[in-house]
Amino acid sequence: MKTFVWFVLGIAGGFVVAHLVNKDPRGHELLSQVDARIGEFTDRIGDAYRDQEAQLVDLVAEAKDAASDAAEAAKNATAKLTD
Repeated sequence: MKTFVWFVLGIAGGFVVAHLVNKDPRGHELLSQVDARIGEFTDRIGDAYRDQEAQLVDLVAEAKDAASDAAEAAKNATAKLTD
């Protein structure tokens, strides 16, 4: 419980400090630069996630096609053997 109280006080203190820094023009500029960098970082992470997702979708589609082809080949081989 003591750790949680310190955690909450740290968050509240951070907000107070950020508010005070934001009032100063230099602090406002600094916070806007930090915000821009965070936005750039999250955009890059999002792009990387979407790229990985597209690669996995393609891989799954190729695996489905290969499984379908293998099943068709097995079906044809079975049909030839029974004839």
